[in-house]
Amino acid sequence: MAMSQTEIERMIREAFPDARVEVKDLAGDGNHYSASVVSSAFRGVNKVKQHQMVYAALKGKMGGELHALALTTSEG
Repeated sequence: MAMSQTEIERMIREAFPDARVEVKDLAGDGNHYSASVVSSAFRGVNKVKQHQMVYAALKGKMGGELHALALTTSEG
């Protein structure tokens, strides 16, 4: 079962309440998404760790229910 765009956005917002989050369905198939996350939680954290933080917010669904996520993060 694929994840919805709304569910991805909700989970990221739960973990980063101050974040600006934009999630797009890249292929229209509910399996390939891009997400842009801007949060003060990323301040002083390198890109690899920022991405790990977002993946952690998705609670293990990456690679299972969520097939592909092109991720862009920055501190806000």
